[in-house]
Amino acid sequence: MSKKQRIGIYSGSFNPVHAGHISFALQALTVASLDKVYFMPERYRQGKIDMAHYAHRTAMIRQAIKPYRRLGLIDNSDVSSSVAKTLPKLSNMYYGSSLVFLMGSDILASLKDWPNAKLLLRSSELVVGIRLGDESKIEGWLNELPCPPKRLYSFASHAPDVTSTKIRNALRKEEEVPGTLSSVRRYNNRNWLYISLA
Repeated sequence: MSKKQRIGIYSGSFNPVHAGHISFALQALTVASLDKVYFMPERYRQGKIDMAHYAHRTAMIRQAIKPYRRLGLIDNSDVSSSVAKTLPKLSNMYYGSSLVFLMGSDILASLKDWPNAKLLLRSSELVVGIRLGDESKIEGWLNELPCPPKRLYSFASHAPDVTSTKIRNALRKEEEVPGTLSSVRRYNNRNWLYISLA
């Protein structure tokens, strides 16, 4: 009988994808013994401004993950994602596999407020990358969840202070900032995504 696959799902806006995202996915492969990690960019996220078009963000992810055979991309057709809508689709796509969801500690902080959070927690494992300054808050956030996750892996990120906001601002000003992927910089310059005309 073949071994049950362990599939990591890494959802987010990835606006744009950066070295912190790639590093976290690679760490998760090892820490949680995953067979593959799939990036699943969201088409729309409420409250997010300055979002590059979904097609541009997926194109940048494709370029960023090219060197890594165990990283992949899910083309998410849903306009918005939710546990009730997206979890069954993923369960069907990877039928017979164990689903493990990757998230930064900033997402863990809001997980208690997600509709159907209990369904996600009871059925899936979580991998949490701890961002700079969140180390002392993790236990409190876990205690606020409606139930414990099926299994939890957490570790300090190799790039805890890299954010998409910093990358966008640097690209606008044509400045160098740690964590910017060269493929993203080239793509941005070709397509004028985060260029300021002011």
